[in-house]
Amino acid sequence: MTATTAVRESPAGFDRSRLIFWGIFALTTVMVVGPIAPILVQAFLDKPLYDIAAGLTFSNFSRLFGDPEILGIFFNTVAFAVLTMVVAQVFGAVMAVIVGRTNLPGRRIFGELLLWPLFVSNLVIAFGWFTMYGPSGYVSLAVRGWIGTIPWNLYSITGMGIVAGLSQAPLAYLMCLGAVTKADASLEDAARSAGAGPFRALWSVTVPMMRPAIIYSAVLNFVIGIEMLAIPLLFGAPSGINTITTFLYDRGINAAVQPDYGIVGAASLVLLLVVGFLVWLQGYLMKGSGRFVTVRGKATRPSTLDLGPWRWAAFALVAFYVLTTIVAIFVGIFMRAGVTFLTPLIPFYKLLTTANFELIFNSSSYMRSIGNSVVISLVGAVIGTFFIAIVTLVARRSEFRFARPLEYVALFPRSLPGIIAGLGFFYAVVWIPGLDVIRGTIWILMIAFILRYIPVGFGAIAPALSQVGEELDRGARISGADWWTTVTRIILPILKPALFSCFALLFIHFFKEYVTAVFLYQPGSEIIGTTMLQLVAQGDNGPVSALATIQVVITAVFVLLARRVLGAKIYG
Repeated sequence: MTATTAVRESPAGFDRSRLIFWGIFALTTVMVVGPIAPILVQAFLDKPLYDIAAGLTFSNFSRLFGDPEILGIFFNTVAFAVLTMVVAQVFGAVMAVIVGRTNLPGRRIFGELLLWPLFVSNLVIAFGWFTMYGPSGYVSLAVRGWIGTIPWNLYSITGMGIVAGLSQAPLAYLMCLGAVTKADASLEDAARSAGAGPFRALWSVTVPMMRPAIIYSAVLNFVIGIEMLAIPLLFGAPSGINTITTFLYDRGINAAVQPDYGIVGAASLVLLLVVGFLVWLQGYLMKGSGRFVTVRGKATRPSTLDLGPWRWAAFALVAFYVLTTIVAIFVGIFMRAGVTFLTPLIPFYKLLTTANFELIFNSSSYMRSIGNSVVISLVGAVIGTFFIAIVTLVARRSEFRFARPLEYVALFPRSLPGIIAGLGFFYAVVWIPGLDVIRGTIWILMIAFILRYIPVGFGAIAPALSQVGEELDRGARISGADWWTTVTRIILPILKPALFSCFALLFIHFFKEYVTAVFLYQPGSEIIGTTMLQLVAQGDNGPVSALATIQVVITAVFVLLARRVLGAKIYG
């Protein structure tokens, strides 16, 4: 028996480490199972689950699949998700290669701009597209004035898929960028020595090495397309094009008399199973990714591909993409927030007004939504970072017998769509005695947000933890320190940069989140996203733009401070 084992097995009074292990395991399991169990129960009940007269039934599924509209809804959802994935992967991968591996002029600036859609919600992006490229959008009216027609239609499956795909292209870009910038230069050099030109070497060697990143981001963007709400709600619903999320939103919230809980529960369970299968498929497809590893101990930095005179053509291509799909969207939001109405037919400066911001600042409910968003993001990110750090340490650096199952439970929310998480928490607070005390408060939103983004925080902390040698743990344990003392005195201080990154990522995700909250908020617990949804439904585009502008500005300030002051690593 080794000295380390002897220290582990010799109890010294109260074993607080074991209590922490079981407490974290129980709390994480309850948080994850909490919103899923009520949905599972509701799917097989003929009445709302809080109704004592509810009985077991399978009719919800027969009614769901017997609905003449449901097959069309499933088709729309799949078509929209496929288009989202294809557009995102094509543009994201191309931008990653051009910006990451060529001597493109202004590549650093383009690289920063390409990431900005990741910092704001799809609701803000969708409204920006509506403002600039909708039927009465600024760019649409200008183009119609020039050529007599508008050559695009956002109110269609194709239009929705293109908007969503371009909105998600930064995610594919970010994942593919890591692959192209870390490839082993010796492989390209070998191809060049065999007679391949620079473009042929890039296409034949580097691009295939991007396959794991492309597969991973493709499945992820497909899942995001399935669970996306804002773009289908803004562009599909007015045209009668429903997806599974707008179906759940309409049947669960906007029902004329009372929501059909049975149908909503059955549809939610189907969506949960589909997304869960896709997340499993993602992991399965990535099993063989090790054969694409090229960065070893002696790997060299990949050389930059010289485009020669073609670099200016590439510059024009990337500039056009960035200006039309990213810069124009944010500029459109800012412009609409500062005018009475936005049109290219009248000079912008003649329509300037502060009325939209005055309406926001003079409304207690609007200001409360901003305050609630900031509080939930700050406090929730602090609590979430601490909780996720302990979960990661128990799962990866402890002798807890159920450490691996704990990790599986902690990562399960990857397959939990936001609308399902929110609906599940809604069912839980009306079903489980005692939880009604947090119903309609910002605390239920905070808990739901933390649950949803446990995998994000885990992904920020776990890689850094793996770089900390276990000899530090063994040394402390041999000296008599228990697990809790070891991790709090030695491990956590070393992980400080990763903890800052986790905090920053959670803040950004919490601040832009809205889908999880649509079933949970009540007057007094509004957040920016839910308020924007209400304003969009009412057609109050000016206040929507003002709120979106405020959200973007606060996010920009936070990102700047997080990078400069905390040194946080945000999205690479």
